[in-house]
Amino acid sequence: MRVRSTKIIATLGNASTDEETIRSVIEAGANVLRLNFSHGTHADHAARIQIIRKIEAEQGSRLAILADLQGPKHRIGLVEEGVKISAGDIIRLDQDPAMGNAKRVCLPHADIFDALTPKTTLLIDDGKLRLQVQSIGSDHILAEVIIGGPLKSRKGVNIPDLKLPTKPLTDKDRLDLDFALAQDVDWVALSFVQQASDMIEARSYIGDRALLMAKIEKPAALEEIDDIIRASDAVMVARGDLGVELPAAKVPAIQKKLISTCRQVGKPVVVATQMLESMIASPTPTRAEASDVAGAVFDGADAVMLSAESAAGNYPVESVAMMAEIISSAEAHITAYPHDGPGRLEVEHSVYHAVAHAAVELAEAVEAKAIVAFTASGNTGVRIARERPNLPLIVMTPSVKAERRYALLWGAYMVGQAETGYENAVSEALSHLHEKGLASRGDHVVIVAGMPFGLAGTTNSLRVAQL
Repeated sequence: MRVRSTKIIATLGNASTDEETIRSVIEAGANVLRLNFSHGTHADHAARIQIIRKIEAEQGSRLAILADLQGPKHRIGLVEEGVKISAGDIIRLDQDPAMGNAKRVCLPHADIFDALTPKTTLLIDDGKLRLQVQSIGSDHILAEVIIGGPLKSRKGVNIPDLKLPTKPLTDKDRLDLDFALAQDVDWVALSFVQQASDMIEARSYIGDRALLMAKIEKPAALEEIDDIIRASDAVMVARGDLGVELPAAKVPAIQKKLISTCRQVGKPVVVATQMLESMIASPTPTRAEASDVAGAVFDGADAVMLSAESAAGNYPVESVAMMAEIISSAEAHITAYPHDGPGRLEVEHSVYHAVAHAAVELAEAVEAKAIVAFTASGNTGVRIARERPNLPLIVMTPSVKAERRYALLWGAYMVGQAETGYENAVSEALSHLHEKGLASRGDHVVIVAGMPFGLAGTTNSLRVAQL
């Protein structure tokens, strides 16, 4: 049995809302199911959560649920059908909700009006349209069209030049968050993070009811990225809006840097957006998309994510299966050519990181078949996963919450721990490895635990056990 290390996050939507499809998405390889609160009702999401937990109980393996909040997304208002604007046109932006046309359109966001200055760039519809502010009146803005095209209702607005004074949690977000937390989701993703204080405010609202993921999709976030990462439980490189507000040529290097930084501090990192975009309408991806997914694996991302491919496309199950196939192929290459995979990191000067580093070194030295990490909180698994060991990582925990939450962690094969005593727990782990075909009689396994056993925050012991 080969345990895939890089995890898959699949977004559920209209194309993947019935039990049969959700079951097929999970069986194809999804480890985490994302609920996008920019779309769908609470009733829709509640029904999907119920299906996920039903399938989880039937299969006996834990799945994580990620609630992705909409955040302070800015959009224009309604526009007449068939409207096109051309370079050189002057268009009026105001807060009048009346139907827009080629001469004026509603921009119903007071915070944008307060922040704009002449020459500021406005991007509409994922950057397809580019405007530049020319003048600012008491109740409107006049902007010149720099790049024109079709102007459609409710399209998103990005302002790459400014850090807007927006709240990290909108009124809608708070309603969605209350619902999601009541449904016992495992992760919450905060959209359009601009500064570490956004994460701190969200954390104060969520507490320990779920883990918190920062979506990096604003250039402003890069100015405080180290503090944002420290304030997060995980980070998502959300390349959609990031690629709109920054030159596309810069995004790959930012992605690589964020993966490396998150690994160094031991925070899971997700790469998202347009990974298999063509599979929304096609049963196969482009070669460039396959290379993109493999590139994230080679860089050491914990997880890769499907958005519209699995939520709204024609091939939701095939998209997940294809992503799993690409990941497995890339990981097989890393096994054969380790230098093509994620590099080793500097050893952190703490007992916990030193034990994790030593566990991987020891496992490789004795040609162990697996590493088993006992953890109450999940943190021991995170520290070992940070080292990206080239062998299975079995994370044993008595906590159902930890089992679910760390389903997105690189390499972590999460297993519920029934035994409470150390020796009995080790025996339980070895039996599980044998049953799953991960180790045979006579094989060595490296055991990582804390003493006193079962107490969170005490990772301090290594042992080589033999089946």
